[in-house]
Amino acid sequence: MATESTRTKKQITPQDGEKLKELFVDGLKDIYWAEKNLVKALNKLSKNATSEELKSAFELHAIQTEGHVAAVEQVFEIVGEKAQAKKCVAMEGLIAEADEIIESTEKGTMVRDCGLIMAAQKVEHYEIGSYGTLRNIARTLGYEQAATLLQQTLDQEGETDHLLTELAETYVNEQAASE
Repeated sequence: MATESTRTKKQITPQDGEKLKELFVDGLKDIYWAEKNLVKALNKLSKNATSEELKSAFELHAIQTEGHVAAVEQVFEIVGEKAQAKKCVAMEGLIAEADEIIESTEKGTMVRDCGLIMAAQKVEHYEIGSYGTLRNIARTLGYEQAATLLQQTLDQEGETDHLLTELAETYVNEQAASE
């Protein structure tokens, strides 16, 4: 991997910046669609979870996700763009995968909860990757306020991922193995 001393830093031109801003806005449109659709999906996951702790985790994250939608809207405003969604095929696929897990597992089992945690963590990892990249691009473009909002969302996504891991490791996986 090249280090700062071994690579030549290219000066960003206004044209380069404009291309990068287009990519950034496209990424915002993608995550905006993803978050809006995730709110509905999390409510479905909560209704299909067996353990009360997992239901609560999904309910809390649905509320946080509504805040993420609002944060992305603020980022659009900061960069002078209209908030609009573009279908996120990745999130669409992840939500479809969660639906498949619900359909293929027995209601009221920890096996289902284990599957729901697996599906939810895939979503979290997608969001973590998206927000981290968007934050970095915002910094490159000089949108520090936007980068701060994106970092706050990234932090919450990481916390949710850790909570899901804790639930799985504390009891869900072991109980699922004994069913």
